[in-house]
Amino acid sequence: MAKVKTTFFCQNCGSQYAKWQGQCTSCKEWNTIAEEVIQKPEKSNWKSESSISIRTSKPLKINEIDTSQEARLDLQDNEFNRVLGGGMVKGSLTLLGGEPGIGKSTLLLQIALQIKNKVLYVSGEESQKQIKMRAERINPNSNNCYILTETKTQNIFKQIESLQPEIVIIDSIQTLHSDYIESSAGSISQIKDCTTELIKFAKETATPVLLIGHITKDGHIAGPKILEHMVDTVLQFEGDRNHVFRILRAKKNRFGSTNELGIYEMQGSGLREVSNPSEILISEKDGELSGNAVAATLEGLRPLMIEVQALVSTAVYGTPQRSATGFNAKRLNMLLAVLEKRAGFRLGAKDVFLNITGGITVDDPAIDLAVTAAILSSNADEALPSDYCFAAEVGLSGEIRPVQRVEQRILEAEKLGFSTIFVSKYSKISLKESSIVIKKVSKIEDIVEHLT
Repeated sequence: MAKVKTTFFCQNCGSQYAKWQGQCTSCKEWNTIAEEVIQKPEKSNWKSESSISIRTSKPLKINEIDTSQEARLDLQDNEFNRVLGGGMVKGSLTLLGGEPGIGKSTLLLQIALQIKNKVLYVSGEESQKQIKMRAERINPNSNNCYILTETKTQNIFKQIESLQPEIVIIDSIQTLHSDYIESSAGSISQIKDCTTELIKFAKETATPVLLIGHITKDGHIAGPKILEHMVDTVLQFEGDRNHVFRILRAKKNRFGSTNELGIYEMQGSGLREVSNPSEILISEKDGELSGNAVAATLEGLRPLMIEVQALVSTAVYGTPQRSATGFNAKRLNMLLAVLEKRAGFRLGAKDVFLNITGGITVDDPAIDLAVTAAILSSNADEALPSDYCFAAEVGLSGEIRPVQRVEQRILEAEKLGFSTIFVSKYSKISLKESSIVIKKVSKIEDIVEHLT
């Protein structure tokens, strides 16, 4: 009987060691190294080398390389296509991660049901009846989607060879296992080996593969970090399960930009694409309320109008609280210091709470001016006009700094019916005719004068 081979893997980063040790030298985590049984396969899971034509690469001059666009498959989902860069590239491997229950399986099943290509949906977590029940809510009239409940890669590839699908969806990579690796499903060695075989299959047959990946409690993709390096695209599906809105972001994309954003609304019949997110991110209210300001921000190439809410109140306890939801708390502290130093507002003994509506997180510095305006409005308990919006960055010396693509923000604000937008005095604007009033400010004191 052959000797069983074992090795040690870090369960956090995937580093391999010859023997056990307390701390991983790569990621510096303690007690994450575990022993796993490994067995090198004698032949490939996908196909034996004798049954495929081995292609050898030859060096080419850089000006001789074909630069034509990769063929892309239309997924019949404008938001998903936008995040991928215009559709799914043939032969690509895409990894989708997100919180449990956020809607990853629903999103990919919805795509599988609505596209016209032949799709094989492989599930290792649900039965065929469970998937059928969900499919009846989303799109009961689909003839191109095939459901397979299997976790063994050898059996999956047999079904792929007989069915010849144009797209393969795996739900999820952590449930797959191979007979050539003796460790349990979800272990480092199983995830690496199964992903390697799927990559080999995708590249040799030009069949795109979509993988669903679990995440850890820290929000990272579960398994070795090398999993994210192996795939072509890494997507993050995020949002609060208590809210109906979901956001699809690209953390890595070899075929497009990582700045694009897709927004969905969770409904009983599945996920609805949100074509105009500004309408859902700005709340409807009967009267004007203090502490509310609207910012013109950008997510990738898409302009968004978001609502910033602030609450300033006297600190009941000794130490004032500073809390921010959807906004960087350190940047909030910086803006409060600028207001106190440059504009003379005494906020050191007051609690300040900040919230970005819609459950989204924004890193764009262009919302600094809106945050400042919302804080001033709440502090004075005076509502800002509902048709005002802001698009500028605030510097440490109190100067109002310009932001990129300000004209696109102005046009979006004009389209949504805003009458006035505040921008930096140093912004380069070449718009000839515009129905919106553009007010240029240079210092924080200027914005205080306009709002008081």
